[in-house]
Amino acid sequence: MTTTIQFQTQVKSLIDDLKGICSNYGLGNDGDEYKIITQVFLYKFLNDKFAYEIKQLNKDLDTKEPKAWQAQLKAMSDEDYEFLTLQLGASTAVLQRHHFIAHLFDIQNTPDFAKTFDDTMMDIAIQNNEVFAVKTTGGSKEPLFERISEIVETSERNAFCKAIINKLVAFSFEEIFNEKYDFYATIFEYLIKDYNNDSGATYAEYYTPHAVAKIMASIMVDEKENVQNVTCYDPSAGSGTLLMNLAHAIGEDKCSIYSQDVSKKSSKLLRLNLILNGLVHSLQNIIRGNTILSPYHKKDDGSLMTFDYIVSNPPFKLDFSEYRDDLDTKANNERFFAGIPNVPKKKKSAMAIYDLFLQHIMHSLNKNGKAAVVVPTGFITAQSGLDKKIRERMVKDKMLAGVVSMPSNIFATTGTNVSIVFLDKQNDGKVVLLDASNLGEKVKEGKNQKTVLSEVEEQKIIDTFNNKEAVDDFSVVVDYEEIKAKNYSLSAGQYFEVKIEYVDITAEEFETKMQSFDKDLNGLFIESRRLESEIKSNLKKLKYES
Repeated sequence: MTTTIQFQTQVKSLIDDLKGICSNYGLGNDGDEYKIITQVFLYKFLNDKFAYEIKQLNKDLDTKEPKAWQAQLKAMSDEDYEFLTLQLGASTAVLQRHHFIAHLFDIQNTPDFAKTFDDTMMDIAIQNNEVFAVKTTGGSKEPLFERISEIVETSERNAFCKAIINKLVAFSFEEIFNEKYDFYATIFEYLIKDYNNDSGATYAEYYTPHAVAKIMASIMVDEKENVQNVTCYDPSAGSGTLLMNLAHAIGEDKCSIYSQDVSKKSSKLLRLNLILNGLVHSLQNIIRGNTILSPYHKKDDGSLMTFDYIVSNPPFKLDFSEYRDDLDTKANNERFFAGIPNVPKKKKSAMAIYDLFLQHIMHSLNKNGKAAVVVPTGFITAQSGLDKKIRERMVKDKMLAGVVSMPSNIFATTGTNVSIVFLDKQNDGKVVLLDASNLGEKVKEGKNQKTVLSEVEEQKIIDTFNNKEAVDDFSVVVDYEEIKAKNYSLSAGQYFEVKIEYVDITAEEFETKMQSFDKDLNGLFIESRRLESEIKSNLKKLKYES
């Protein structure tokens, strides 16, 4: 029996091999490489998941010989095969017998194999479109797969697809379908690590560090509460790291995921993440589109949906000048209560779009809702503008639970210092302000420096916040009135006590110290006059020589 660690190594090796094939055909680090790697990986996963579930349903299938059960399925009548597939749960994609990887392996030397390969994947996508497609705000559906062989040079397509199939057929996921979040989180992070970098032009493209996601989920979800049938939302979901951590903390079977993100790539990665983590039931709620301009999730009366839990790592700065004026409508007055950032005369890319996401999130919380949002640390201390207005509303409406200021470079892809703002519509009491900026170890990640928190440090942050503890030079617990008195600053450091140490000394010791200071000062004055005289002399000399 393969251990979990061994299987993780094998899966990573498969991913590396697939990347090697792409490299051999001129697609290494190509913009389309992620499409090939993620779709081929997903095809293999769905193929093996189908096999695993079919074997659970039909115990008469011969599983001792690798291909025996497939031969038995092939020999079934169409009616019997359809009846068997109808018993599958909704989380399992339905495959026909000619969709199996083993079948493609057997016919790999036929003419136009690349077309057969693409047709197979497209047919799987079409037959499972109802459950597995991602919707757009425009109402269209984006299927599971694309024709990936068309990315390759025409003369090399057959060989490319054969190389893929030969790599997939020798591997099986069937041993790990009972694994849980921690296993799949590791695999997913490895799978997308080269494809989920900050592009500077789309929402939440960069991967949120696991430590940040874990802290957010662990503070939001009270383990003592029996949470059931709750809604979880991310308006800038990216690849879904935050949502996966939140769903795992609650229980994947106890929540429904809702999301929106403008990036086509991010939506594809999020879909893959949901499938790996047993959240297929939420795929219908995954939307690709512009949350700020066209929020999708609405109630029957047309108003925006509200949610039990919201997590988000929104883009901080982004040029949205093209549609900025379209947001300034009466319908948006309540959602964007603090206002909409103006278009700067220079550097439009510096427009603070995170202010819009924060306001949207506050508006999207239900009466018992909780949220955790990553913001630039400058937000928590700004003395004017939208930042301050938003903080004032958090205090006025008594929805602020606290702030955790993270170490610098917690994200390897950005040097911006970040904090996590926690909201809780039920928090009418104390607010925790925590400064974790001195924690962590600096490590090199590629060309960038990154700060990594240890598990002990992560737990220290979580426990201190959840227990509402005041720890010297680390955390304070304040009320809303104290925050008002500090001009709504949410920086823990501004609330720390200034410590003055007193030392008892005798009158003689005091006199001796004063004489010593006086002597030192006289010496400094003498040296100063000497240097001044020397400088003047040199200046005169230079003037005479010139």
